[in-house]
Amino acid sequence: MVTEDQLRIALLKYIPEDAVTTCVEWIRKHKISVRIKHTRTTKNGDYRPPFNGANHTITINHDLNPYAFLITFTHEVAHLTCFIKHGNRVMPHGLEWKEEFRQLLIPFIKEDIFPDGVRSALLNYIKNPAASSCSDSNLMKSLKAFDNRDEGWMHVEDIPLDAKFEIKNGQQFIRGELRRKNYNCHDAKTGLLYFVPPHMDARLID
Repeated sequence: MVTEDQLRIALLKYIPEDAVTTCVEWIRKHKISVRIKHTRTTKNGDYRPPFNGANHTITINHDLNPYAFLITFTHEVAHLTCFIKHGNRVMPHGLEWKEEFRQLLIPFIKEDIFPDGVRSALLNYIKNPAASSCSDSNLMKSLKAFDNRDEGWMHVEDIPLDAKFEIKNGQQFIRGELRRKNYNCHDAKTGLLYFVPPHMDARLID
């Protein structure tokens, strides 16, 4: 069995130090199984309720910066506490989940764990949190500033119009025009249209 000290040391690799105690309390209280996953372009994390004797399970992508990791973990814990209170009787990202997420996240904001830019974006975001923090361009941009990006990587918004680029999973696109919040991009192989967020990591291809 993992001890509290071992859990604290493990979490320090992923989240700000001042948030570790609270996260340890959540994990121990709810007996959460936390699993670190390889990069998934469709999601940063997910929650699965207990099944066949298993614990509550939360998975999170390994490459998130500490602030994005903490927000994602809090997002998934909100699903857990919402499930405990309401089961499957409410919408996954309905009013009940929004309130759970808000109440779990506010203490971190008050404790000044987040940098000013992220904190300001979060205060606006939690007024009506969405299913994904990626849907809030201000929050996404403020979080991306703390990513450790490899040389040659940039954001989709920095890719020239009609240029060919790839994302972290290797999929290649031709960048199109901005439509509302996302860019219209065509898959370089199939020609299918995708709506790509402006702050997704991308790399130009010659």
